[in-house]
Amino acid sequence: MQVSFDISGKTAVITGAGGVICSVLAKEMAKKGARVALLDLFLDAAEKVAEEIRGMGGDALAIKANVLDRTSLEEAHKLVLDHFGTVDILVNGAGGNKADATTSKDKIFFDLDPDALRWVFDLNVVGAVLTTQVFGKTLAKNKHGQVINIASMASFLPLTNTVAYSSAKAAVANFTQWMAVHFNLNYSTDIRVNAIAPGFLLTTQNQFLLTKPDGSATDRGKAVIAKTPMGRYGDPVELAGAVIWLCSPAASFVNGAVIPIDGGFSAYWGV
Repeated sequence: MQVSFDISGKTAVITGAGGVICSVLAKEMAKKGARVALLDLFLDAAEKVAEEIRGMGGDALAIKANVLDRTSLEEAHKLVLDHFGTVDILVNGAGGNKADATTSKDKIFFDLDPDALRWVFDLNVVGAVLTTQVFGKTLAKNKHGQVINIASMASFLPLTNTVAYSSAKAAVANFTQWMAVHFNLNYSTDIRVNAIAPGFLLTTQNQFLLTKPDGSATDRGKAVIAKTPMGRYGDPVELAGAVIWLCSPAASFVNGAVIPIDGGFSAYWGV
């Protein structure tokens, strides 16, 4: 068997595609020849990424979609099939955290807003499940394809303060394994479901935890860097290689895996 990292000609559907991480994933996958459908709640953000991809000769389609609304996802699915004809890859990238679902000196656990907790859990978990239900039908029909979920360091061990996010990302890792088995046992052994678990990247969703308004590091930010052997935050583009590998024939026997991309964070106890 020849090792191939080729994803050219594949159609990739990416949710949360207007965001920091998934916009980079979309552009890097397009550079490798994938055709990309960019789904986002904010169409302007997705269209901006699509324009960049088309500007470098790629094929991209921006679609407004809400991962918590099945009707919205069904409409997006139809648009993808009308434009590209099929779906080969699904990246469940929509997700995030919010301050109201995070403990702090000013917001203790006992006072956290249940609606905020539900928001985080629904966006990260229910959104991935609904999107896989809708777009996974095409993978099941075609009997091949890949699903990539976005887990987290918090999928392995919970992080302090982020009670909703840690719980949700643990569920994403579990869903990844469950769906990998379900597709194989019920539809095709040529469908693979995996996840990446990014380490700490400085993004809009965690900036309030890691940096002060003046840009200096919080105590938590200092602790993160101290526990990351590589001594820095990651860059979104550093996630792309693993995603492309997981979507390619080179990872043909990788299924139900959660791949850390964390600068050694998960390998280091701090001593």
